[in-house]
Amino acid sequence: MAESYPPVSPFAAGLRCRCPRCGVGRLFRGYLTVADKCSHCELDLKASDSGDGPAVFVIFIVGPIVTGLALWVEAAFEPPLWVHALLWIPAICGGSMLLLRPFKATMIALQYRHKSGEAGSATFD
Repeated sequence: MAESYPPVSPFAAGLRCRCPRCGVGRLFRGYLTVADKCSHCELDLKASDSGDGPAVFVIFIVGPIVTGLALWVEAAFEPPLWVHALLWIPAICGGSMLLLRPFKATMIALQYRHKSGEAGSATFD
């Protein structure tokens, strides 16, 4: 008999990088490597794949923020190009790395919630 779990918000599970079914077990075993199964509820996570979706969302968030800040800094202070490189390369890399993991976890949790997977078939449970 399958155990019943209360519904978990995909956004809460994603932000905390937790299992989409129980909300307790860790979703990742590395920085972006999805665990084979949940350590708490034993949900098989091997088939979960978020594809390029999280990277696209991160690009669409980090890109305009850094571009706007770079334009503002250029207009207000007119620094040399090496200052821009010193400021914005770490901002882009850091912002992307900070957002990519929770966005990937949220995409996986949304896939679980809506039972979507490869070619529309269910990949979980």
